[in-house]
Amino acid sequence: MKTAVIYNSQTGFTKKYAKWISQELGADCFEFSKAKKQNFDEYEAIVFGGWACAGGISKFKWFKEKVEKWANKKLVAFCVGGTPMGSPLIDQAMQRVLTDEERKKINLFYCPGGMNYDLMSSSSRVMMKMYAKMLKSKKNKSAEDEAMIKMISSSYDISDRKYIQPIIECLQ
Repeated sequence: MKTAVIYNSQTGFTKKYAKWISQELGADCFEFSKAKKQNFDEYEAIVFGGWACAGGISKFKWFKEKVEKWANKKLVAFCVGGTPMGSPLIDQAMQRVLTDEERKKINLFYCPGGMNYDLMSSSSRVMMKMYAKMLKSKKNKSAEDEAMIKMISSSYDISDRKYIQPIIECLQ
């Protein structure tokens, strides 16, 4: 199946997953800014990857706007975030990004990435530092709050190639 992988990455985690997926499938891989100018008529499957951003997926609106045009293609999307696999927060966030109708057309997956403060935009870095400060000042912190404070206090990488396996299986 001729496949295109499109990704939008801020700090490299989504790019890493996009490259792994394209290598595994022998797919063409496009950075988002170049993909906007690309013709995808020849592809049977299109994969879109974006990073988790304020409860959504970066540049996902662009992909969702193409769903009707690409109705005859296999459509897969993945979101990369800093939350470890297994957290109930993932399911909650993933439920919000697609309507029931969109879920019938797009297969959606989550891949844990991490956080790289050195490569973040200034606004993202400030937002994360403010979130950490808010959590630290919270009275009666839960165990989840404490874990989140520890996790977002510095850069980390929890990405792993094994997390692309469900995406690969969906496309085979």
